[in-house]
Amino acid sequence: MNALSQDLELILDQTRDIWREIRGERLLITGGTGFFGVWLLESFCWANARLNLDATAVVLTRRREAFAAKAPHLAADPSVRFHSGDVRWFEFPEGSFSHVIHAATSASAKLNENDPLLMLDTIVQGARRTLDFAVASGARKFLLTSSGAVYGPQPSELTQIPETYGGSPDTMDPGSAYGEGKRMAELLCAIYNKRHYTETKIARCFAFVGPHLPLDSHFAIGNFIRDRLEGGPIQVQGDGTPYRSYLYAADLMIWLWTILFRGKSCCPYNVGSEDGLPIRDIARTVAESGAGKRDMQVLGIAVGGPRQRYVPCTARAHRDLSLTQLTPLGEAVKKTVGWIHE
Repeated sequence: MNALSQDLELILDQTRDIWREIRGERLLITGGTGFFGVWLLESFCWANARLNLDATAVVLTRRREAFAAKAPHLAADPSVRFHSGDVRWFEFPEGSFSHVIHAATSASAKLNENDPLLMLDTIVQGARRTLDFAVASGARKFLLTSSGAVYGPQPSELTQIPETYGGSPDTMDPGSAYGEGKRMAELLCAIYNKRHYTETKIARCFAFVGPHLPLDSHFAIGNFIRDRLEGGPIQVQGDGTPYRSYLYAADLMIWLWTILFRGKSCCPYNVGSEDGLPIRDIARTVAESGAGKRDMQVLGIAVGGPRQRYVPCTARAHRDLSLTQLTPLGEAVKKTVGWIHE
């Protein structure tokens, strides 16, 4: 059994009892070709086949051919169907659906900087269009993959930020388009829940690592893994002091499927790891993963002052849904590097 199959078995082992409600049903997944989406489809297809669920996942995408080239085994799976369209105004697939997962709109720092209006429109219009579809198709449950960005900058005195924190992004900063868009999407979920009684589940996602993670984007750990695979040195662009935490992709799937099926409606759950580390220590973990240790360079100069943090408190998910981190960071990095080498 290869590493990916082991991850999928772990997901199924932790979620086996919650899949029965989609037996014979149809799901819509937006953003099904991104990092989250590929993992959602991998875990769905694995559970569907092994539990004989006879369920179907309809994937909204603008680039079916690109996805088929990226994941041909998923594109060819008989339980997966594709529906072409833009998330902001797609034509509704015909028939009834039981569940909707809205995972469209990647956390693209480049798009957020270069075209914040497009970022905001895609998040808000996409969320409303997908919620309208959920109502029209009779879907009982709706999952929004929101973001820890809804909190704005994390106060340095908060080592882990809880769902009850009342902060927010700066509305006078165009760079807040992503965080403010996610806040609006959450508000839309609350409105549709009150008006149409659709169960709307909200996962406030932080940072992740695992197979399919882009290595050429703004995700620091992805850049570190890229540097390692290219022979090093692993470069930390800043001074290495901000705190980050990373949850492994297989753990992420356990959390998302559990929140969809068992989470409370209109009750946001932080999704991520509580094990915050300075970026330089995360880079060191990547440097020491596997054979052939790589050099590490911290390019920025430490300026002192409060430490920047982006680390969630996940007590609510643990208390309500018994969700915990199963894969330590070191193991997660080794799994990711190993998968790329397969």
